[in-house]
Amino acid sequence: LSADQVVAYNHPGNQLATLVALNSGSEVAVDAGKQVAMQVAAMNPMAVSKDGIDSKTIEREIEVGKDQAIQEGKPAEMAEKIAMGRLNKFFKENTLLSQQFVRDNKLTVEQFLNNTEKGLTVSEFKRFSLS
Repeated sequence: LSADQVVAYNHPGNQLATLVALNSGSEVAVDAGKQVAMQVAAMNPMAVSKDGIDSKTIEREIEVGKDQAIQEGKPAEMAEKIAMGRLNKFFKENTLLSQQFVRDNKLTVEQFLNNTEKGLTVSEFKRFSLS
């Protein structure tokens, strides 16, 4: 991981650990990074942002969304819009910066980091599980 600061979190029981790379090494950034590392452990995001989700996964989610909309009886011309809405929900649930912050669900992780230190963000993370 390349960053100004890498924060590690080892979940109790030693079966799950995370590393979070931040663009700042300030004390408040490190404290926030520990909370974000816990978020990664709890919520298991697929990527930092939607840019990190591969195109095959995005295409599959769009197709599933269209199929579901059509099966629900929605007109075919509406299925595309419905699928895009479901794709946005997928991003909110599966990308770290867009996830609701577990300690304050009124904020996304991105908002929490920016409120902690202007411009603070995660460049990369790793999640290791032994189970």
